[in-house]
Amino acid sequence: MPSQAEKGQTFRDLHARPGMLLLPNPWDAGTAKLLQSLGFEALATTSLGMSNALGRVDGDNAVSREELLANCRLIAGATDLPVNADLENGYADDPKQAATILRDAAEAGVVGGSLEDWSGETIYDFNHAVERVAAAVEMARSLGVPFIFTARAENLIRGRSDLDDTIKRLKAFERAGADVLYAPGLRDLATMKRVAAEVRKPLNVVMSAGDPDLTVEQMAAAGVKRISVGGALSRLALAAFMDGAREMQAGRFTWMRRTLPTPELKRVFAG
Repeated sequence: MPSQAEKGQTFRDLHARPGMLLLPNPWDAGTAKLLQSLGFEALATTSLGMSNALGRVDGDNAVSREELLANCRLIAGATDLPVNADLENGYADDPKQAATILRDAAEAGVVGGSLEDWSGETIYDFNHAVERVAAAVEMARSLGVPFIFTARAENLIRGRSDLDDTIKRLKAFERAGADVLYAPGLRDLATMKRVAAEVRKPLNVVMSAGDPDLTVEQMAAAGVKRISVGGALSRLALAAFMDGAREMQAGRFTWMRRTLPTPELKRVFAG
């Protein structure tokens, strides 16, 4: 398995090369290995997927800091690929205290991570949000291994449909040193193109909020650099689970034909 430093450099190189970076979101060791088997180049954790696996309602503090870091360690240890972590808001309002989660996530084996500008109740004041990004950048640069820090502007998924303020925040986060910029809630191609034109750092789009008819080629042409899917793969898996369970409840088992063959699972998990 590559060293963490090698994974970190690979992740940095993937952001620097031309073309799109697809970043699917596993929620445990098994899904991480399955995604690696398909040829993906990097992975990202998902707080929603983890909450689903634990049978909890996703939301602020649905999982504890310790549980989140344990999930990071599990996924990072299961794969040769670089792993980016959803680190919520760092479980703290104070900039320096929130930034410590980057150090702890790196110790768990991940080589990238994001922090939100959302307190759990409200969007942080602009200046405070920028201070948090600056503290996270300082921490990321001190880690001794390459670490990609992603700054998130949460407006669009927190009831504040203010694209101008979202862009203002992303530009300020860029000036504060963030490696990647991320505004969950970008849905249409025109909006993605507008945001991408306003920033110079790589822009991440999450397709759980995007128009599912969009293609990678279209988004790349609009200036998007990185695409993730949040908890959508988890929800897809749970939809298949419920379909099978409902059919079983009705006395039928045709869903057995759609299951992954055990030999294929053994091949992937033994690798």
